Amino acid sequence: MARSIDYGNLMHRAMRGLIREVLTDIGAHGLPGAHHFFITFDTSTEGVEMADWLRARYPQEMTIVIQHWFDNLEVTEDGFSITLNFGNQPEPLVIPFDAVRTFVDPSVEFGLRFESASDDLDEDDEEEDDETDAGEDSPAPRQDAEVVSLDKFRKQ
Repeated sequence: MARSIDYGNLMHRAMRGLIREVLTDIGAHGLPGAHHFFITFDTSTEGVEMADWLRARYPQEMTIVIQHWFDNLEVTEDGFSITLNFGNQPEPLVIPFDAVRTFVDPSVEFGLRFESASDDLDEDDEEEDDETDAGEDSPAPRQDAEVVSLDKFRKQ
């Protein structure tokens, strides 16, 4: 078998390194200016630690905001831990970098999105669905996700 360069994995590793570096700096020096982060992660990924009530509420995916109040931000090679406030209840979270799906800093319109193997499989399934005869019984076509502008969340 011919050897090839796995650009996808290399890019994901570099992007996770960027997140690691940013969070390490924030842990040491705090958030500068208007910077804040929306981090979406897969709650079912091995290594994610969260309160049972949060896992019940977010069994697949959760988005956290790191902005005004956070505590105990610790970054390791493999992920980070942080305590966030949920309805005046501080809750610790442990999030491996492999669980992160999106990282957005809307203050500077910066964002990263990680494609997973299941995303690739979904796209392959969609291509196969497109090739089926129209007369076959098939599930309703999937709707694309709605893109929401983060401007409406910004303070005026």
